[in-house]
Amino acid sequence: MPAAARQITPADLIPDADYAKERRERRAALLPVKRLRRVPLGPICTFIFENYDTMLFQVQEMLLTERGGAEQVPDELAAYNPLIPQGSELVATVMFEIDDEVRREAALSRLGGVEDRFFIQVGETRATGEPEGDVERTREDGKTSSVHFLRFVLTPDQIARFRDPATQILIGCDHEQYSHLAGLTPATRAELARDFA
Repeated sequence: MPAAARQITPADLIPDADYAKERRERRAALLPVKRLRRVPLGPICTFIFENYDTMLFQVQEMLLTERGGAEQVPDELAAYNPLIPQGSELVATVMFEIDDEVRREAALSRLGGVEDRFFIQVGETRATGEPEGDVERTREDGKTSSVHFLRFVLTPDQIARFRDPATQILIGCDHEQYSHLAGLTPATRAELARDFA
């Protein structure tokens, strides 16, 4: 399937009973890929770069656990297909992970607008994250959500440089209350480069 046309269709899904039998093996096969696609950014934030395989797994999980049958399929495809990169972009779920509820509430209250402050730096240039427009992630009181869905559209030159091992690739956030950078390992870069056409 061309990278610019990746979508999950009902034909890609297997029946819940079959999936339940294969679930453990599918999870085990996907785990090494998911590890490469998980990148911590600072002490409480994690990027999880999504692709067709991670989203197919998520759709199958939702169908199995919620048992909504064929009626559930269109909703799951509408929710997860937008998170599949389309050849010139990377797509990430960005999560603020704080177990303690009081600390989590305090941190999220200081991070209003953070969804507009994430970027991928390719050499000296940046691709700014574009938040999914489905839901406003910062409330009127300034508190942000703990989960954000971001699309990073790269230019052809940035994609070529992303593939060049000599180019430094960083993810980052320049919010005044959460300013952090993290470099991508060579293995993570190679995995993410597969998302480009």
